[in-house]
Amino acid sequence: MIPIASGVRVWIATGHTDMRRGMNSLGLLVQEAFKRDPHGGNLYVFRGRSGKLIKILWHDGLGMSLYAKRLERGRFLWPSSADGVVTITPAQLGYLLEGIDWRMPQQTWRPQAAG
Repeated sequence: MIPIASGVRVWIATGHTDMRRGMNSLGLLVQEAFKRDPHGGNLYVFRGRSGKLIKILWHDGLGMSLYAKRLERGRFLWPSSADGVVTITPAQLGYLLEGIDWRMPQQTWRPQAAG
């Protein structure tokens, strides 16, 4: 898991991204298209066309990292491309990485009484 410090923002690139891109190409996309600093310590999340693969770009102050996750079943839930770039909380990123609807997570079941 990515050790996310307090104050770090998580940015989602809406729409789909060419998943053949590497860290340099994604960093350039962050810089030119989103007008953000890819070396600023924030996380940038990209999703492929099929919705099964995401990549996360992160600079920790020492170097750039590129993380990838592919779901075996289902798709990552994503905001529409009309929204532009969306920011989410680190907790919502945790839901996203687990394949849970990060917009409205549901508590599955809670016992009514002990015993």
